[in-house]
Amino acid sequence: MSPMAKGANIALRREIPNLTGVVVGVAWDGGGERSLTDNLALMTILVGADGRALSPDHVVFFNQLVSADLSTAQLQQALGGDDEQVEVDLDAVPAEVERIVTVLYLSEGSGNTRTLGQLRSLVVRVLNLDGGASIISTVNLADGLQSETALKLIELYRHNGEWKLRALGLGYTAGLAGVAKEFGVPL
Repeated sequence: MSPMAKGANIALRREIPNLTGVVVGVAWDGGGERSLTDNLALMTILVGADGRALSPDHVVFFNQLVSADLSTAQLQQALGGDDEQVEVDLDAVPAEVERIVTVLYLSEGSGNTRTLGQLRSLVVRVLNLDGGASIISTVNLADGLQSETALKLIELYRHNGEWKLRALGLGYTAGLAGVAKEFGVPL
């Protein structure tokens, strides 16, 4: 399967009918810029019908590794060449969750001198939680980035009762504050 372009989507269970969960893996190349790569962090937000996080307990990141409903968990150690990974048990996601959005951002402590535009590559791959077979990988989402300090990578979303996945690659120059504002996440 060729890499998934920004904006493209697939019906997950059409590809794998018995799919119960996925692993979202994110890999990046900062070109040796440790001050850049050491300050990258992943956040996964479980979003309701109003476009906002269900609650602060439905935001998964380095300080809260598991969602309140236990459906979504950030792994403490990524495998298979990924820098970060998140597991999503699709069958355990509460019915009120309409979307699950995965975001990469530069932590606020990194100052204003670094941007995601300095990344040489940024690729997301989605694997079957059961066995680890690859479902999709994205094109290089770093292409075209400039002053962004946060980036919506992908979203899992419900459509007509089915889970779909969309590659996003949508950036924020306001960084984590922009993400927090859009999804109603307290900082």
